[in-house]
Amino acid sequence: MPRSDRAAQMHALDAAITHWERELKIATNSTDILPVCETARGVVEVCSIAASSPRIRCAFLGAEDHSNDLCAERGIDAVELDYARRRFILEARAAGIEPIDAPYTFSDVEGAVREAAFSRRLGYRSKFLVRPAHAVALNAVFTPSADELARASAIVEGFGAARKRGEDRAQIDGLWIEVPTYRNGAD
Repeated sequence: MPRSDRAAQMHALDAAITHWERELKIATNSTDILPVCETARGVVEVCSIAASSPRIRCAFLGAEDHSNDLCAERGIDAVELDYARRRFILEARAAGIEPIDAPYTFSDVEGAVREAAFSRRLGYRSKFLVRPAHAVALNAVFTPSADELARASAIVEGFGAARKRGEDRAQIDGLWIEVPTYRNGAD
């Protein structure tokens, strides 16, 4: 749903989908709604948008329309999206839905990779794309490397061993691993 910025839109769309699922004998609630939050209001209303329908399991942050809504200059460094990107992931996670980061709309693959790596660091696990040429590179960014998988295994194993010894944390490579870090490593 493009330009999603309030719960009432989602209620209306949910009702329409429910009607057509019944009419066409499609399994109830089998159709998801993907809100595209691409205005300032859409970004600040993510929690209410997410709560408006059980069909919403994720939401997507828009880039171009959002920048336009802010009267911001769109740049390759995405400074104009920085606050929205950070707030959007916070709001989406608080609402219990998966945030999808804004697309990199410039043509260079290197910039797309750089932006995706930043997004991943913020906690995004996926990124929308508009250029098929970016797909392989973005998949590589969001797919854990062998080193990352080994580190996650070490965290899980080290924390598990510490727990068996009755300890509430473990030190792995100089980092104290407590429950939140363990959960993040186990995901």
